Amino acid sequence: MRAVVQRVRRASVTTNGLVVGAIDRGFLVLLGVTTSDTSDAANRLAARVTRLRLFEDHAGKMNLALGDVDGAVLCVSQFTLYADTRRGTRPSFDAAARPEIARPLYDEFCAAVARAGIRCERGAFGQHMNVELLNDGPVTLFIDTADLDRPRRA
Repeated sequence: MRAVVQRVRRASVTTNGLVVGAIDRGFLVLLGVTTSDTSDAANRLAARVTRLRLFEDHAGKMNLALGDVDGAVLCVSQFTLYADTRRGTRPSFDAAARPEIARPLYDEFCAAVARAGIRCERGAFGQHMNVELLNDGPVTLFIDTADLDRPRRA
C-alpha cells in the first residue's frame, strides 16, 4: 500500500458537482493499493498515518499528531500511485489492485483511522474526482508499506 500524505489547512473532494468529503486542518491522504496488499497492511498504514507528528508545537517543532490538534483525514483512492513509467510514455497500472480487491482495503484503512479516534472523510472510490486542497507548509510525505520493515540505516 502506498500513501501520499499532505498536511493541509483544508481539503475537499467533489464529484458530479457535489462535495462528497471535506476537512479543515489535517491530512489529505492519497491511497494506492497493490495486488499483494492485505488487511494488515491497511491497519499498519493507518496506525502510521494517525501517529505522524507533523504539526508544530508551541516551539515551532513538528511534534504534534492529528489527535493533538483535533485534525482529520480526507482519504482519496489513487490507483495511479502504482504506475509503472519505466517504458514508453503511457504508464502501466498492472501493479494496482483491481477495484474488487482495492475497495475493501481502502475501506479498512478508513475504518482503522476512525478506530484511532480520528475523523475520516472519504473521496468517491472509483469515480472521477476533483480534489482541492490548501497545503500547509508544504508538508508532503510518501509512505510505502513495503518499506516499513526495512532498517533505517544500512
